[in-house]
Amino acid sequence: MADGLVDKRVLITAGGAGIGRAIAIAFRAAGSRVHICDVDPEALTDTKEQWPELGTTLADVADPGQVDRLFDEALGSLGGLDVLVNNAGIAGPTAAVEDCDFVEWRRTISVNLDATFLCSRRAIPALKAAGGGGIVNMSSSAGLFGYALRSPYVAAKWAIIGFTKTLAMELGPHGIRANAVCPGPVAGPRMNRVIAAQAEARGVPEQEIRNTYTRHVSLRSFIEPEDIANGVIFLCSPAGAMVSGQAFPIDGHTESLSD
Repeated sequence: MADGLVDKRVLITAGGAGIGRAIAIAFRAAGSRVHICDVDPEALTDTKEQWPELGTTLADVADPGQVDRLFDEALGSLGGLDVLVNNAGIAGPTAAVEDCDFVEWRRTISVNLDATFLCSRRAIPALKAAGGGGIVNMSSSAGLFGYALRSPYVAAKWAIIGFTKTLAMELGPHGIRANAVCPGPVAGPRMNRVIAAQAEARGVPEQEIRNTYTRHVSLRSFIEPEDIANGVIFLCSPAGAMVSGQAFPIDGHTESLSD
C-alpha cells in the first residue's frame, strides 16, 4: 500500500505524540521524508531522540505567525511538499452549551479548525508546485454525530469535513486530493483525559464512560493510533489515488455518541 511514498515530503502537525507520532512513523517506514511540529517541547524532543531523521519545529498552529515560521522551516528542510496532515487538535471543554466558557470555545475552534485552514493555505502553493499531492484533515466520529457536552469540539470537527470537501473541489484540477479522517475513540492519554472529564461532569465512574464508548462501537473496541496511521497512508498512497473529498471513518463503526 505504501508503494509510491518513497522520498515524498510530508508535514504533520502535532506529530510529537499519539496519532501524529504514529502517522510520522508510518510515513518514515514507507520511505518518506517527514517534518513534524508540536506545541509540547518535551514530546517533540522525545520523538526527535527516537527518530533523529525527523525534522521538527516547536509551533502552535493556531497562531498565524507560528504557522508561517513552521512552513518556512519545513519547506526549507524538505525542499517542497507532497503531503500535509492537519492532525493538531484539542478536546476542548466538557460542559453543556449554557455553561461553556467563550474563551474555551474559541480556543477549541482555533486549534481544531483555524489551524487546519492556516496550514492548508500555506501548503497549497507548495503542493501545486509539486504537481499534485494530498491533504489529510483530522476530523472525528464527532464530526458525523451530535455529542452532548462537547459542543465546540463537535462544531469544529463538522466544519472540517465541509472545509475538506471544498478543498477537494478547488484542488482536484491541480492533482491534489483532500480527505478528512474520522477516528473513533483512540486509546491513549488524550482519550483517558476526555473520559475523566466526562465522568466528572456526569458524576459517574470513569469505567462507566469507558464502557459506553465501547458499547457504541460495533467492533466493541477502542482504536489504536496505528489504525489511524494506516488509513492516512492509504489515502496518500497510489492505492488511494481516486479518493478525494471524503469523510473517512476509522472507528470500528460508531453507532452513536449518545447514551
